Amino acid sequence: MTVGSFEVGGASAGNYEGRVTLFVVITCLVAASGGLIFGYDIGISGGVTSMDEFLKKFFPSVYAKEKNASGHESQYCKFENHLLTLFTSSLYLAALIASFFASATTQKFGRKISMTTGGLIFLIGAILNGAAVNVEMLIIGRLLLGVGIGYANQSVPVYLSEMAPPKLRGALNIGFQMATTIGIFAANLINYFTASMPANGWRVSLGLAAVPALMMTVGAIFLPDTPNSMIERGQKDEAREMLKKIRGTENVEQEFTDLLEASEASKRVEYPWKKIMEPQYRPQLVITCLIPMFQQLTGINVIMFYAPVLFKTLGFGNNASLMSAVVSGLVNVFATFVSIFTVDKFGRRALFLEGGIQMIICQISVGVLIYKVFGVAGVGSFSKEMGNLALALICIYVAAFAWSWGPLGWLVPSEIHPLETRSAGQSINVSVNMFFTFIIGQLFLSALCHLKFGLFFFFAGWVVIMTAFVYFFVPETKNMPIEEMNRVWKAHWFWGSYIPDDAVGLQHHKSVAV
Repeated sequence: MTVGSFEVGGASAGNYEGRVTLFVVITCLVAASGGLIFGYDIGISGGVTSMDEFLKKFFPSVYAKEKNASGHESQYCKFENHLLTLFTSSLYLAALIASFFASATTQKFGRKISMTTGGLIFLIGAILNGAAVNVEMLIIGRLLLGVGIGYANQSVPVYLSEMAPPKLRGALNIGFQMATTIGIFAANLINYFTASMPANGWRVSLGLAAVPALMMTVGAIFLPDTPNSMIERGQKDEAREMLKKIRGTENVEQEFTDLLEASEASKRVEYPWKKIMEPQYRPQLVITCLIPMFQQLTGINVIMFYAPVLFKTLGFGNNASLMSAVVSGLVNVFATFVSIFTVDKFGRRALFLEGGIQMIICQISVGVLIYKVFGVAGVGSFSKEMGNLALALICIYVAAFAWSWGPLGWLVPSEIHPLETRSAGQSINVSVNMFFTFIIGQLFLSALCHLKFGLFFFFAGWVVIMTAFVYFFVPETKNMPIEEMNRVWKAHWFWGSYIPDDAVGLQHHKSVAV
């Protein structure tokens, strides 16, 4: 037995009758568009905070420091400003809090209601940001955007995991991450063009966030709810018909029976937040806390939030920094396609491990390169060749993240929980993700100022830790029906002792091979 690597056997794993229907593909694509609002915001904020007009209006001290002509200002520190980072990171604090309310909404009213709610609140935030006249209005708008993202990120991955057939759950769920990367790329491209507008370019950039919000809201209104959610709310007949529709067959009894069994177990749980703390849910709880934390400690949002600011820090001109962000955003989109086409073939673990190794190499290389150019003092500038090398290394790093920790950081936590703790588990996933996104977003510019090139070594060290964690403690979940996921945990060398023999999904499938 290879430590950490497990395949679960048994007759029915992933073999429910049915086919991939056009209906379920379209439904999942519409739902995945919820990732657009998340991605657009990640991409837009870094570009806007590098625009002179925006800085001059809202953050004049940062603008003055950036334009310092003495030549002795450290490149590492010229954007350090806690109010500026609060503009970016306040959204994620709001998303953290909102995800807990979203859990109750998702469980009581269904997944589509949460998606619709998130879209509407995000729309209001986008309008406020586009019309902002002071920092307070900007921050309030950002907080509303955060509430919208908290609802969307809590409900969309769960919706996708429940609607998708087991053999395509990875690919369809990664549609959320694909939409996120498209949102980032679109935002980078919009920033590139609005930065050259004579006035109010930043308003256009922030205000256009209303477009993905409208797409998500309108799409969610017309989406059906998942069979799992219908059963959870007592709509068994409707759930059976929906299951037939999304599986493209009349014979759905085996899957429907498993869903009913999961629902009955769920109903016996009066307090899911208390239940998820019990030992039998320890594997899911630990994975759900650590994976989103690790996802942010890859350092990716250093690139995604602050790409234009980072490239300006490294000595790129304003247009060059924005175009470099566009290039890295485009790499992000194409690399996510790699994950879509490989995640259900090679599995989650293979992508986690390869992506981790690639990120470690790139981060160390970028750190060494920045040290060679700027040293400890932060004085110097990139030659064209060194600048292109830095951009290439960052793009290779982004590609590694985009086919590993990017999509899998959302996919794996959304597919490992039994129904009785699924909403609570996804809320924990979102809240931990948003908490560490907030911390890194708030501290990055100060960390760059104080750790300098060592910041990249800091993140590389974390990627070493998370890659080792995946190797030893994250089992393979590809092709396993979502309501039988306990079989994966029961077969694991470490987690198996936590799972009782009568856990949901084990009763009818005693044959388990490791």
